[in-house]
Parts: sequence; C-alpha cells; structure tokens
Amino acid sequence: MGLFDFLKKKKEPDYDPTNIGVKDLKKGFVFDYDLKTWHVLEEYEYDWGDNYFTQEYKIEAGNDDAYLHVDPNEDMFITLTRKVRIRSIREDIPEKIVEKQRPPKKLEYEGRTFYLEGQNPGYFNNQPDNENTWTELISWDYYDDKGEFTIAIEQWGERDFEASYGVVVKPFEIDNILPGE
Repeated sequence: MGLFDFLKKKKEPDYDPTNIGVKDLKKGFVFDYDLKTWHVLEEYEYDWGDNYFTQEYKIEAGNDDAYLHVDPNEDMFITLTRKVRIRSIREDIPEKIVEKQRPPKKLEYEGRTFYLEGQNPGYFNNQPDNENTWTELISWDYYDDKGEFTIAIEQWGERDFEASYGVVVKPFEIDNILPGE
C-alpha cells in the first residue's frame, strides 16, 4: 500500500449491497439454488437487437457445470441449462437446419415434447474480457407444454451447432447472493 493510497476513492459497486438480486450477478459471485451453492465463473452478454440484451453466466457447484441465462427485460425470465450433444436430442437437427434453413417445430427429449417458441438472431460477447468482440449466432428456443423445461439450439456460423437442456427458474428460487472478493 502506497503512502497516498488511502486518498483514492474505492470504486462503488453498481448494485445495492443490501439487496443483491439475480440482475446484479457478476463473475466471482456465489448464490444458492436447488440446495447447492453455485459459483459464477464467467459472464456473457447477448445482443438481440433493438437495444435488447440478456446475460448468461457459466456457473459451477462442485462437479456440476451449468449456464444461468437471465433476461431482465421480461419480468426476470431465467433458465438454468447444461450443454448436451445436439445429436442426442435428434440425430439430424444440424442437417435439417442447413437444408431447410429452419429448425423442426417440435422435438422429443427426455420423455418430453418441446415446441419451438422463438428464433432469435443476435450477437454473443464474452464480457468483460472482450468488450468489443461480438460473434453472430441464431438461437432457437423450445419449451415443454408446461413451460418448465427448455431446449436451446444455437447455430454459430454455417455448420457449427450447440444445444442445451434445462429448466425455467423463478427468481425467488435463487437466493443468498453474495459478491466475490
């Protein structure tokens, strides 16, 4: 510590430390969900156009890795998903999308039927490390008939596809949010 370091003003957090919510998550934060304590490892940002942004966080609890996607624009819509092999959902999805320029309207996975609810072209940013590096993608969102489970299929470039499967989370299910060091 230098002689005059005490004169430097400490950066104020951009959240209310007495009322930290899901919208305030950052790399290094921890929170509780589903009887586990999760650590935020990375944070990402999506730009869906028309000044519409969502956040995603790579999280872990022990050996369990997942992604928490937060849409603060729609009454705090949240999903917790895990990457899955796209061909485990349906073997021909990549070829069908490339061939027909659209995904299937309905998918069967894990004993559930999922229905296509949205096609979202946008841009992905691995923030804050690469603030000006955006990658183009298309995301297709599927939900089961109760709106409890979700599948997302993403296309990165012409033939690079990823898939994730998970649950819709209510904001009150995430609690004990604490900032990192």
